[in-house]
Amino acid sequence: MTYPKLLLHEGGHGHAGGSGGGEAHEHAHEHVSGHHHEHGGMPELTPEQTLALMSYMLEHNRSHAEELHGVAHALEHQGKPEAAKLVAEAVHWFGHCNDRLEEALRLVKGE
Repeated sequence: MTYPKLLLHEGGHGHAGGSGGGEAHEHAHEHVSGHHHEHGGMPELTPEQTLALMSYMLEHNRSHAEELHGVAHALEHQGKPEAAKLVAEAVHWFGHCNDRLEEALRLVKGE
């Protein structure tokens, strides 16, 4: 399933100022935290699209976490323990974020 720039802030995995290869764009959302965030002219997601996107993103994030776990081990073997530790910590926190996404997905599914 292909998704237009729904949640990506700059092509691919890029971030504003990064090398994602796409154009940065203005966006706005209201979040529980209180900050405002807009997506100019983007259509609202249907419940089915929301579920599909959340499911996709959770699996996508899990895949990246596994890849980063391998990166941490590679860095250890390359004699870069400080970098390995930081990547391992990022993987740890990534896991917590994925747990939250999974919990939200269960709620969306009505579980």
